[in-house]
Amino acid sequence: MSSNHLNGDSESLARPLLSQRAIVNSTSQVAIVGADVCPIESLDYEIFENEFFKQDWRSRSRVQIFQYMFVKWLLCFLIGLIVGLVGFFNNLAVENVAGMKFVITSNMMFERRFYLAFLVFFSSNLVLSLFAATITAFIAPAATGSGIPEVKAYLNGVDAPGIFTVRTLFVKIIGSISAVSSSLLIGKAGPLVHTGACVASVLGQGGSKRYGLTWKWLRYFKNDRDRRDLVTCGSAAGIAAAFRAPVGGVLFALEEMASWWRSDLLWRTFFTAATVAIVLRALIDFCLSGKCGLFGKGGLIMYDVYSESVSYHINDVPPVLLLGVIGGILGGLYNFLLNKLLRVYNIINEKGIGYKILVACLISIFTSCLLFGLPWFASCRPCPHDAREACPTIGRSGNYKKFQCPPGHYNDLASLIFNTNDDAIRNLFSKNTDDEFEYSSVLIFFVTCFFLSIFNYGIVAPAGLFVPVIVTGASYGRLVGMLVDQYSSLNNGLYAVLGAVSFLGGSMRNTVSLCVIILELTNNLLLLPMIMLVLLVSKTVADTFNANIYDLLMKAKGFPYLVNYAEPYMRQITVGDVVTGPLQLFHGIEKVRNIVIVLKTTEHNAFPVIDEPPYSEASVLFGVILRDHLLTLLKKKAFLSRPMATDDSALKQFSSDDFAKRDSGNSDKIENIRLTEEEMDMFIDLHPFCNASPYTVVETMSLAKAMRLFREVGLRHLLVIPKISSRSPVVGILTRHDFMPEHILGLNPLLVRSRWRRLRFQIPRFFKSS
Repeated sequence: MSSNHLNGDSESLARPLLSQRAIVNSTSQVAIVGADVCPIESLDYEIFENEFFKQDWRSRSRVQIFQYMFVKWLLCFLIGLIVGLVGFFNNLAVENVAGMKFVITSNMMFERRFYLAFLVFFSSNLVLSLFAATITAFIAPAATGSGIPEVKAYLNGVDAPGIFTVRTLFVKIIGSISAVSSSLLIGKAGPLVHTGACVASVLGQGGSKRYGLTWKWLRYFKNDRDRRDLVTCGSAAGIAAAFRAPVGGVLFALEEMASWWRSDLLWRTFFTAATVAIVLRALIDFCLSGKCGLFGKGGLIMYDVYSESVSYHINDVPPVLLLGVIGGILGGLYNFLLNKLLRVYNIINEKGIGYKILVACLISIFTSCLLFGLPWFASCRPCPHDAREACPTIGRSGNYKKFQCPPGHYNDLASLIFNTNDDAIRNLFSKNTDDEFEYSSVLIFFVTCFFLSIFNYGIVAPAGLFVPVIVTGASYGRLVGMLVDQYSSLNNGLYAVLGAVSFLGGSMRNTVSLCVIILELTNNLLLLPMIMLVLLVSKTVADTFNANIYDLLMKAKGFPYLVNYAEPYMRQITVGDVVTGPLQLFHGIEKVRNIVIVLKTTEHNAFPVIDEPPYSEASVLFGVILRDHLLTLLKKKAFLSRPMATDDSALKQFSSDDFAKRDSGNSDKIENIRLTEEEMDMFIDLHPFCNASPYTVVETMSLAKAMRLFREVGLRHLLVIPKISSRSPVVGILTRHDFMPEHILGLNPLLVRSRWRRLRFQIPRFFKSS
């Protein structure tokens, strides 16, 4: 039988690991740092084929069908256009806000006013961090973090209220600009992915009723299936906007984000990413005229950073393999430490919003002091005679920061630290600069980036992991290149690129998408063999330690994510072993009072509908009906005075908008529907509104086989029918919760021992079989 929380799936599906006292799941990074939690529901990507749906679809003319297809492509274009504009202005704002801060500070350092320079640097960083944390904590807590785990969980079928609202969208954009400009070691790629998904969701749901922005011409897309496709396009557009990598964005959405993929979705995603690339190219060409302030040396211009011929030999392979191994080890360690530290943040910040903001301010103060203080330990170096740009760099971004050095000298550590993250990457990737940095400076910068990126990510503000991981990987890659310089023919800048690739592979575990993103960033196809080799080695090494960072974050937040494989113990049990009761049923013609009582006493989101004599020869399963559809019938008062079947004319009082998908958290409530005693004694014919062809499995099917069906079809409810027909026509309903390891192992404690025994001997058996 199916219990309330199984069928309803709006209660706790899995406890958030970072907050064992929480009762329900979290929606965002805020739960990790101790914010309120909220219920999670599943999405239903199956087409609900009832009589009303069939009549509505058959009534559409060719013009309406063409309008549906045209508007869907139009929405993809609008998503690409909007996300491209947001990505450009995000970079524009960061370059100018952070650039102005560094220019003012550098000018004061040039005038030997060191204390005043520190005060400006410290105070500006604190104000920017405080602003980002405040608007995030008070206005849109769901905007905290990168947003990629939320989007990935949504595309897997998990819907958490608040993650795609208009407020979240604007706070994500403004908060990301402010937080990245505050010299925190965080990135903007993750927030841009979340931004793209928010734009797609808002357009797909026809605007926002809360702010009076609604468009009726988008009513066709008020369903989970179409909105999922648009969110997939939005996530690809976010990566394309962050790195000017349209093909990499499409592959990232395919490899990392989406749980379902179709050929037509591939075309739409590619079209969206291509629109982003065209918009960015046009806007960057406009900025080349010098009308965009300080914008132009970092950010998206990182595209051509290593466009030159690269030659390598067999003796260069061992150092590259070493980079892959180091990247895998460091990536596993990075994921482990980040996961553990977020637990600490959760304990500290559980006391309220004030503590979250206080933690953000303390992290900002610590970061500012560290970034301003470390360059003082680096020695000044004389400017090279063959420098391709002015040395020292004054009044703009560049490779040669003067800091406290005398004329004609520069501080190599300040050239990395006293810059935006994008400029630091550009400096590390730059070619023909093998003698620009000292060993100690690169080592200090690597250690600083490694730990600061972990500490900075946990604050209540929009923060990404892509750019910090690239910076950290590039720094140790450059260090390895300097150590093996006399034994290798590769440039130190190329080692920095490969180091970034290895750390990305070790932390995020993507292969194809990361490979293409780096190739599009560096604009050099000759790097392909080396990048592929490094990614394969780093991912293989890191997979022996833990999962990728986004999977760890989703698990920490309590998202019931369905992986694309079944655990071996799932083949040992059947679906009948995990389905529990009691099961709530409705008859094809049901009394209003019974429906109201069931809706008030349960939180189920779907109910089996059966027919019994005299309406059928035997007790049979007719279909399944959704809770939202029942509420619509009660709200419309589609009642009958006698228990009888309705004719087709009864469908005319409804429109497709009545059964359209509501926004998250905006569904009708049974408590808000007022009915008289006379109406409570009336009847409703549920047959026209039931899905008469639901997916069903027999109770003897293995749980592994049922999970594959559940995930690949994108179901929310899966009916379990008996093996013997003489019993009740339905045994229960499987929901996402029933496939979670915590639930399965809780019902079958004996599986726990065998599971850990298998994990214990898994690695030795692997080596024996090899």
